[in-house]
Amino acid sequence: MNIVITGASRGIGAGLAEHYRALGHEVVGTGRSVASQLQLDVTRPASHKEMAETLEGHAIDLLVCNAGVYLDKGDDLDTGYGADLWAQSFATNVTGVFMSIQALLPHLRRARSSKIAIISSQMGSDARAKEGGGSGSYIYRASKAAALNLGLNLANDLKADGIAVGIYHPGWVQTDMGGDAAAITTDEAVAGLAARFEALSIETTGCFENWDGRPHAF
Repeated sequence: MNIVITGASRGIGAGLAEHYRALGHEVVGTGRSVASQLQLDVTRPASHKEMAETLEGHAIDLLVCNAGVYLDKGDDLDTGYGADLWAQSFATNVTGVFMSIQALLPHLRRARSSKIAIISSQMGSDARAKEGGGSGSYIYRASKAAALNLGLNLANDLKADGIAVGIYHPGWVQTDMGGDAAAITTDEAVAGLAARFEALSIETTGCFENWDGRPHAF
């Protein structure tokens, strides 16, 4: 299986890349650093073009859109959430996801029964917001809600191409973003997400699921 994982230089992305390589799959992991296997700044259209050209002729069975930022953690409602943070967050968490998929659509169409996995968050759930599930982090929540909506619309549009799209909450994970107090380890998140990706099919396209397989309310 040929797999592309964005944001694979650390955390969940790095864990997924290691997991799939250990199983013998061909994995391309991207990151902003020049030390990354394939350098990709998901906020730059030219960078996506370069990635697509580098992978020209390759079929992609699974694209994991994992690259993301959480820039407004701890911001105060009265003084925080600057316009620059909104722009940067949406450029990575939403536009970056779309451009990654758009750039690699020819590669996904070349494969048989290809899949796209979008890492969103339960923090983007409208149902959770209505239930009062958390406060603050307005930019991150809004961007992950947009990524969820994007995934649902792409699932509808790509179904005719035989491309399944799943959206996933990876759990509260012990990474740089999640912190040491998080509920699950990276290994637990990776194992759960990999199982979700395996189960994804054209029949379940448009699903929003937790890392452990439980359906998540939209």
